[in-house]
Amino acid sequence: MKKYRWVLFALVGLLMACGATPTQRSSTSGTSPTPKTEPITLTVSAAADLNYVFPEIGKRWEQETGNKVTFNLGSTGQLAQQIERGAPVDLFAAANRKFVEELDRHGLVFSETKELYGVGRLTLWQREDSPLEIRDIKDLTSPEVKRVAIANPDHAPYGVAAREALQSAGIWDELQPKLILGENIKQTQQYAETGNVDVAIAALSISVGKPGKWVLVPENLHKPLEQMLVVPKNAPHPEAAKQFAAFINGERGRPLMRKYGFVLPGETLAVGK
Repeated sequence: MKKYRWVLFALVGLLMACGATPTQRSSTSGTSPTPKTEPITLTVSAAADLNYVFPEIGKRWEQETGNKVTFNLGSTGQLAQQIERGAPVDLFAAANRKFVEELDRHGLVFSETKELYGVGRLTLWQREDSPLEIRDIKDLTSPEVKRVAIANPDHAPYGVAAREALQSAGIWDELQPKLILGENIKQTQQYAETGNVDVAIAALSISVGKPGKWVLVPENLHKPLEQMLVVPKNAPHPEAAKQFAAFINGERGRPLMRKYGFVLPGETLAVGK
């Protein structure tokens, strides 16, 4: 009887060994496959003056990391309001540092991630076929200039800077009947591109990306457009957002920022026309 009992035990053991699943057998041998990490998609809310440069930087980042990035471009003030209302934004790139600092005062961003990434400049932009010769901001008072576009100073930093420049030049009041307000700096230049206005007080970073003629507005006519980025506390992917911020301010992103006329922190303007 004992002999048959041992045979029965041997048969049960053999059946159990044969019935083990491939996963069970591989796990016992220590060769289980490592699960793949799915690529993430960052949401970046960025000032409209970054319309050309950020997509280029984003494309490079995607190629090097395998992750994706989408841009929500618009007026800095309106983008800041979206973050205040809880929008799931991974990175906020403002055209004026005061909007980031205001969010920080309300505890809505990671303070340690605040970082300047560039200083913007204003231009007087016209279509290439414009017969007007605009060489100085005071030329905007010429009778030949019928309409001038600026970004809305109520929520657009470039609009605030444009107003300051016109006030410093002593022509703000005189120019009131000519002024057309754009929702952001990109729309402001589009008014000139389409011929709806004669001249736009635009951003250098957008002016260099479009055929046309332009001159720089002297930087001493307005407060510096110090542009700052930050990771909001509502960011779905805060660590990846920090990596993208470092990419923008690193050796891969900075050459592109220079290409579009931004003055980088610690540098002086090297673009002129």
